[in-house]
Amino acid sequence: MPAEMKEDSPKIVQPREHKAKVSIWADLTVADMDSLEEASSVEDIKLQLSEILNVPDYKDNLKTGILMDLYFYTIQFARENNFSKEQTSAFFSMVKQVHEVCTETPFGNVEQCFRYFKELVLCHAVKRPPFSIDLFSPDEVRKVTDYVIHTYFRHYKMYKYAFTPLVRLDLSMNYVGVPVSPPPSEAGDKVEDAEGMAEGDTANEGEGQQQEEQPQIEESPAAKELRAMIQTHLADEIQKLRTSVDEQIKETDDIMNKKLSVLEGGNVSGKGGRAPSRGKKK
Repeated sequence: MPAEMKEDSPKIVQPREHKAKVSIWADLTVADMDSLEEASSVEDIKLQLSEILNVPDYKDNLKTGILMDLYFYTIQFARENNFSKEQTSAFFSMVKQVHEVCTETPFGNVEQCFRYFKELVLCHAVKRPPFSIDLFSPDEVRKVTDYVIHTYFRHYKMYKYAFTPLVRLDLSMNYVGVPVSPPPSEAGDKVEDAEGMAEGDTANEGEGQQQEEQPQIEESPAAKELRAMIQTHLADEIQKLRTSVDEQIKETDDIMNKKLSVLEGGNVSGKGGRAPSRGKKK
C-alpha cells in the first residue's frame, strides 16, 4: 500500500478504559439550565439544545436527529423526577460522556462503557471530595441506573451502528521465494485492449529474462525436508488413487462382460428351440 494511502486512512481507536470524574456544569451551565427551564414544548427544548450543543441540522441529519432525541429524553426524565439544576446538568453529562465512549471505536466496548457509567454514578453519589460528591440519593441512583440501562444500553448496538464507521479488513500475504503480485487495477480487466495483446509476447520474454536473472533463494534444510515429505506423501496418494481407479475399471469390465455373455446365451437358445405345442380342441 502506498505511503499516501496509509497517511490518509483514519486511525481506529481500540477499546480502552476511562477514568470518571465529577461532571457537574460540564456540558450544561447555569445559563443553559435557565434557558431550558423556560422552554415548555418539545420543539422549544430541542431548539435550545441544538443551540447549546451546536447541532443546527438535527432536523435534516439522521445522526444528529438521533442524538437530539437521546438528549431530549434525558432532560425529560430529569423533569419527570424533579431533578435540580445541578442534578440535571450532571445527569446530562453522564449520558453524553457514556455515548461518546461508546461511539469512539467501532469495536465492541460495552463492558468498558458500563464500568465507566457505574464509576460516573459513584462520582455523583458518594461524598468523598474532591473525587466524588453526594449529588444523588440512593433512590435517585436506582432511577438513573434503571433508566440508562433500559434505554441506552438496551439499544447499545443500534447507537454503535449509527455512529461508528464500517471497518473492512484488507489482508495481503507475501511468500518467500514468490514474486509479489501487483495490486488489481481499479478499471479492471476491461482496460486491456488489442494494443496490450500485441505487446504480450514481448512482455513475456522480458519476464522470462527477469526470472532467469533473479537470484534464487536457498531453502533451509528444514524446508527441504518438509518439501520432500510433502512430495512423497502426494506421490503415494496419487498412486493409491490410480490403483483404485484401475480396480474400479476392471470390476466394471467384468460385470459388463458377464451381462453380455448372458444376453448372447439367451439369444442362441431362443433361436434353436422349438415353439411350444398347442393342445387340440375337442
